[in-house]
Amino acid sequence: MAGERVKLQVQERDSRGSAESRRLRRQGLIPGVLYGRGKSPHPIRVPERELRRVLTGEGGLHAILDVVLEGQKTTHPSILKEYQQHPVKGGLIHFDLQEVRLDQPIQARVVVELVGEPVGVTEGGVLSQVNREVTVEALPMEIPEHLELDVSGMAIGDTLRLADLRVSEGFTYVDDPEETVLATVTMPTRFVEPEPEEVEGEELEEGELPEGEVPEGEEGAEGEARAEGEGEAPEQETPEE
Repeated sequence: MAGERVKLQVQERDSRGSAESRRLRRQGLIPGVLYGRGKSPHPIRVPERELRRVLTGEGGLHAILDVVLEGQKTTHPSILKEYQQHPVKGGLIHFDLQEVRLDQPIQARVVVELVGEPVGVTEGGVLSQVNREVTVEALPMEIPEHLELDVSGMAIGDTLRLADLRVSEGFTYVDDPEETVLATVTMPTRFVEPEPEEVEGEELEEGELPEGEVPEGEEGAEGEARAEGEGEAPEQETPEE
């Protein structure tokens, strides 16, 4: 289970906007928002190194963050609601925190990890993970860090759904257990080369030659005849005396 509480010191930020966010990032600070329970959202900022530390601990992205605003003593138990990464560099560029009550259940997306090598893969099949996350409902301290799905017994043509995932105490699944497909093993897709297209044209009858083509042997005879005629002068008639 996640069940880890990590203290996170944050600072309030006065202004908002893309220009201000870029300025903060150049200073090594990540802009974010803390959403309270029935309260106005707090624009906040936190050093990138500190934010990365709390999100890569044992609790991972589901850790309970005890958020403390600079200059205050009140602790705000919160969870990571959403975050954005740079499309190229991959670093965090924005984050949202949601304040929660530890005695009330919440919903969260949890990663499903496939365990084992399917029998069907050793026979030439291909394993595909259709859904990598499922939604669970539990108390904030009971949200699992991840879920494991054993796929070692899958043969070619088999499908595993959420209903096949082990049910543990402390949380329930929100997604439809029969409609949510998690993994499949299928035959590999074969590439079939297209057959060459036939040239359109009239079919020739047996013994018929294409237009303009001379039968073998005749071309030589005609050529010789023409050659003989070309070298001979026409006979001159002798005038009668």
